[in-house]
Amino acid sequence: MTTLVQRWRAHSSLTALAGFAVAAVLLFAVAPAVLSDFRLNLLAKFLCFAIVAVGIGLAWGRGGMLTLGQGVFFGIGAYIMAMHLQMADAARLGNDVPEFMEIAGIRELPSFWRPFASAPVALLGILILPALVAAALGYGVFKRRVKGAYFAILSQALAAALAILLTGQQAIGGFTGLSDFRAFFGFKLSDPVNRRMLFFLAAGTLLVVVALVRQLMHSRYGELLVAVRDQEERVRFLGYDPANVKIVAYVVAAFFAGIAGALFTPIVGIISPADIGVVPSIAFLIGVAIGGRTTLLGPVLGAIGVAWAQTAFSEEFPSGWTYLQGVLFIVVVGFVPAGLAGLWPMMKGLAEGRFRRPVAPAAAVAVETLPEPATEKVESR
Repeated sequence: MTTLVQRWRAHSSLTALAGFAVAAVLLFAVAPAVLSDFRLNLLAKFLCFAIVAVGIGLAWGRGGMLTLGQGVFFGIGAYIMAMHLQMADAARLGNDVPEFMEIAGIRELPSFWRPFASAPVALLGILILPALVAAALGYGVFKRRVKGAYFAILSQALAAALAILLTGQQAIGGFTGLSDFRAFFGFKLSDPVNRRMLFFLAAGTLLVVVALVRQLMHSRYGELLVAVRDQEERVRFLGYDPANVKIVAYVVAAFFAGIAGALFTPIVGIISPADIGVVPSIAFLIGVAIGGRTTLLGPVLGAIGVAWAQTAFSEEFPSGWTYLQGVLFIVVVGFVPAGLAGLWPMMKGLAEGRFRRPVAPAAAVAVETLPEPATEKVESR
């Protein structure tokens, strides 16, 4: 039995390595060769969404936590990166404050901007702050055993509150947000070579994130996370604290979202409250649901597919795309809970059930094959 398990694990590892090799070839060789600079930059944007989707797949698909507020952590990473890039541009031009502050009449740099002028501090903030916020929120929510729709509403309200707060703050761009970044850690963003470097950075980050989540899924923690999703009370009876298990998954998802937001800022060139509110958070979730939240690659493919469809169809149907997106989410959640990744197993099962020859129940066969009881003949005298 042990030998069979070892062989299965070895085969699974080889399959995963082959999949990563194919993905690396597609991202690092095929895509730059066949796509224009504009399309490649657009794909880099989609890869940022895919990084967020991988974390949602871990928290929602494996942990059962309907995270409707990932825009919060995405926005924290994005705004920290934007603040650093703005101050770096201002220092390069010899200005005390960024240009948008001068236009708004702000002559002194706000105190909460100053730490992020340092590149190491900004990078640490991108990695740590989203995780800290998620840990604090998760501790307050999961320790009180808040779950299901209540947790989803709470996380969505947090995203809405952050978007409203940022809209009213002129010190961080207000409604228009932060934009017009000239360089990324010394590399000019107007140079097409540096734009490709950002694509490679996003692609490499996505591969690393997928590899980390796969390791988590196949670890003892991954099994415990699924057990908490399916039978939380039994896990508690066995001596584990389900809240701690959920907090870890929630923090990991926030960590990935913060990194994705930091990459999104220089790739797209702008970050605003419209990119981190309720609507973007739901869009992240729709991509994961359509792709298949319980699988490893389903969230990645779903996020990229939905983002591409939004870009392609919203130009022709600007008012109808939102409704189509909502209909897709309802259809997938209601009729195909496993997403597109579960269509093939479902169709295969239906086909096998349709063409399989009916087998008579064993009890009925036994009854039919039993010999008839012998009847005694009573001779009349």
